Amino acid sequence: MNGAQSLFKAFVEAGLDTCFANPGTSEMQLVYEMGLTNDMRPVLCLQENTVTGAADGYARMAGKPALTLLHVGSGFANGIANLHNAGRANTPVVNVVGANATYHQHRFPEHELINGRITDLARVVSHWTKEAKSASDLGVLGAMAARYARIGSGKICTVVAPTNCHWDPSAGTPVAEDPISTPRVSAETVKEAADRLQSGRKTALLLGGSAISNDGLELVGRIAAKTGAQLMAETAPSRLARGADRIQVPTVPYLLDFALQYFKESGIKQVLLIGTLNPVATFAYQGMPVEKVPEDCEVWTFATNDHNVSTALSDLAGAVGAGDETLARVQRVEPKPPTGGLTVEAVGQSVCLLMPDDTILVDEAITATGQLFAETTHSARHDYILATSGGAIGNGLPVALGASIACPDRKVVLLQGDGSAMYTNQALWSMARESCDVTVVLLKNDSYGVLNLELARVREGEPTDKMLSMLKIDRPSIDWVRLAESMGVSAVSAKTAEEFHTHLENAMHEKGPKLIEAEMVQDLQPAVDLIRKKRR
Repeated sequence: MNGAQSLFKAFVEAGLDTCFANPGTSEMQLVYEMGLTNDMRPVLCLQENTVTGAADGYARMAGKPALTLLHVGSGFANGIANLHNAGRANTPVVNVVGANATYHQHRFPEHELINGRITDLARVVSHWTKEAKSASDLGVLGAMAARYARIGSGKICTVVAPTNCHWDPSAGTPVAEDPISTPRVSAETVKEAADRLQSGRKTALLLGGSAISNDGLELVGRIAAKTGAQLMAETAPSRLARGADRIQVPTVPYLLDFALQYFKESGIKQVLLIGTLNPVATFAYQGMPVEKVPEDCEVWTFATNDHNVSTALSDLAGAVGAGDETLARVQRVEPKPPTGGLTVEAVGQSVCLLMPDDTILVDEAITATGQLFAETTHSARHDYILATSGGAIGNGLPVALGASIACPDRKVVLLQGDGSAMYTNQALWSMARESCDVTVVLLKNDSYGVLNLELARVREGEPTDKMLSMLKIDRPSIDWVRLAESMGVSAVSAKTAEEFHTHLENAMHEKGPKLIEAEMVQDLQPAVDLIRKKRR
């Protein structure tokens, strides 16, 4: 057995059977060995950020680590943005990065990404990183990475694999070990959480990770029904159970101004964090606070994503004496088919009406996210994924690809902004190649719309043409129908609510990848005016 064979055997024995790949010269032995086995499915992606984003989507839905194969430091660097998103979503991912042979590396300057210190680069977005020193080392590191990636809600692990470690003889694959146990919340912490919930102070449970899965929400709903606590979800949920017959949980608004107003109007006096972090603004703004929670509201951590959140919730339910009673469940409401202009509201109404049960709804709608989230509250039951969990745009198409690979029998609907879609449009090709059942709703406004809101925070007067030229993508306007069709994805365009509704209805009744270019009418001026008013 050579090193490559021992590596893949270690992964397969650990339950990893799908590899998102963009290989190069230094990975050819790995490609060769993968091609000889029936136990590992390769999914080719045409750019590394599509590889890492697809792995993110796959692992969020598969409930196990995803595997990537990347070409040396430069290939890994191309995938860092969506590894950042995966890290913020606590997604378990194992990366294998090829490198030059150990005996050849010293012949090149250290700073070169092809042969340099790839481990230093990988540590920026990895929780665990090791470089193999021999072929026998490679299988051991693969087994270790697969185990460590499962700790808590998930970790990113990176194995750097020099080429001679692929082809040299190996001592074989180590015997698979039991998973590393995830720490439990202590009994003292459970008691303190119960005391806080029963203190009479108005309390919110701010949820993330497995706390917003369907099973987690069932427990949280019982705790809230017993204690009167209010439920909130983190701004960028990695996977949120939503729709008919499920517990409704609003998300903390992304924009700082609206989040502060949200907490102020709620009257919350203490927030208990469960599987998430203290909500803060993604960026600092001049003269503005950083934290979204007001100063007079106490924030206290009950369970982090490194804890066993499910067990913690079960223990807390017992500590407060929660019974079978739960919060009210979402009722299915079917809006009338929209008519007239193709607004964000019209898109949301059609998605709410037509999306089937158990759809995976992936969101990278950017400026349309808030309204589309509200419009789909009463839709059929579904799993909701906010693709840009770490704020790096360009994850929507890859996440939808990976989610479809993980759940081939479920419809995937992607709400995708046009500007961010250009970061990883190569994912369309992989969707066609893999016959993914993904419907891409391409929200076209020929603009980086969200940056109009951000610009309003810093400018004094009206924006100049020169400023706006860096926010518009209309010269030339991107033809998404032709672009999608060139990659093997059938596509249509819609300019009215009626056209969009018809196209979406057809897509929901057909299998395979489709793109609907929605030439959307969106007025951001009221939001711009509100932001500028608050500045004054």
